[in-house]
Amino acid sequence: MGITIINQIIMKTNFQPDYRNILSVLYNERPKRLPLYEHHIDNAFISKYLNEDISHKSNSPADLEEYYRKTIHFWRDMTYDAFDYEAAICDIYPGHGAIMGGRPGPIQTRSDFNNYPFDDIPKLFWKTYTPHFEAIRKTLPPGMKAFGGCGYGIFESSQDLVGYEYLCTMQYLDPDLFSDIFKKIGELYVQLWTGLIERYSDLFVFYRMGDDLGFKSSTLLEPDTIRTHILPQYKRVIDLVHNSGKKFLLHSCGNIFNIMDDIIALNIDAKHSNEDEIAPFEKWIELYGSKIGLFGGIDVNLLTLNSYDEVFKTVLEKGTKYRNSAAGYGLGSGNSIPEYVPVDSFKAMIDAAIEIRKREC
Repeated sequence: MGITIINQIIMKTNFQPDYRNILSVLYNERPKRLPLYEHHIDNAFISKYLNEDISHKSNSPADLEEYYRKTIHFWRDMTYDAFDYEAAICDIYPGHGAIMGGRPGPIQTRSDFNNYPFDDIPKLFWKTYTPHFEAIRKTLPPGMKAFGGCGYGIFESSQDLVGYEYLCTMQYLDPDLFSDIFKKIGELYVQLWTGLIERYSDLFVFYRMGDDLGFKSSTLLEPDTIRTHILPQYKRVIDLVHNSGKKFLLHSCGNIFNIMDDIIALNIDAKHSNEDEIAPFEKWIELYGSKIGLFGGIDVNLLTLNSYDEVFKTVLEKGTKYRNSAAGYGLGSGNSIPEYVPVDSFKAMIDAAIEIRKREC
């Protein structure tokens, strides 16, 4: 299999990326060529596909440039016009980890909030991620850009600083602190996003925030709580993005249909994340395809549980249907590509997208 994979990668290096294809989806226009999109492809999966460890050993310029050269070129060789990069805000929070569950975050009381080193976070952010941005700038192939920006969303930051269960309790026991935390996170995001836009706008075809607001049956907080405390902070970031001349995509997992109209009213340009167990992708197209661009449509379970032939046939059928049903559409998994996705299934999805393109020529 290793030789076959290598040969296929060599065959696909003739692909010329053109980020304008994926950007068309953000304008809710039909791209000239069907673009591929993934929220993320795990490094462990790329290593498995290439049969090579591609993790970087340090943050030295040489190591980071080699790392991004390999990862970005993998996306290009798989015929993506752009790739994902997010500088993860939560990962540099002092006391980070509550978002993973099982423990409280560093802010539980008003005193914790007042003493938390919010003023240090921008310095930590730029110290951590400037080498990554610079390495990406040096290794981007012609015609290719990143999508992403500052990683983690407003709600996810609140979960990391407080903890989900503790956040739900705080909403009722200390509503003023609950409110102030979201306002403070919003202020921090405005500062970080402003700096990113000023320094690295040339790297990004569009910006994205990932913030999982729901689970299979509903939102993780009451809809009115989201409307009151989270969406106004989204609006601050979205307005920054639009004022810079860029487009904005929201990635949010879960059943969030009861707040989607509110989210669209914020002027998002596209949405990603969908599970067949919650709703078929056709429902997203029916409800929102005339308003925003849509990405995904290929359930991760399909990729995980089926053979190459089954995946290829299904993606070819569904991808063609979605391409012709939605004005702005980009094909990909409904979430991301974790390590456990079989290589053959991923290849089948890519090959089906290439076949759709060929049939349109």
